[in-house]
Amino acid sequence: MPKADRDVRMQIMLLPEELAAIEDWRFGKRMPSRASAVRELLRRGLAGEGFNLAEAGKRSSSFGVTDAGEENTRRPKRKPS
Repeated sequence: MPKADRDVRMQIMLLPEELAAIEDWRFGKRMPSRASAVRELLRRGLAGEGFNLAEAGKRSSSFGVTDAGEENTRRPKRKPS
């Protein structure tokens, strides 16, 4: 896909452990960039079978990349500096 076709930017927040998991996968697969690795993981995830629909009322914090994400679903909010 030509670069010009990618005009939508998506930002997500990750735990350090989640980013490390993505980076480890990226380097293991020799992906050229973090963005290409994330696009490939999304493509594979969307093509996968056995996806369960989210229950109504679930918060985005309930969906982590690693087990560490599940443990931190109720982290306290940061206090303003």
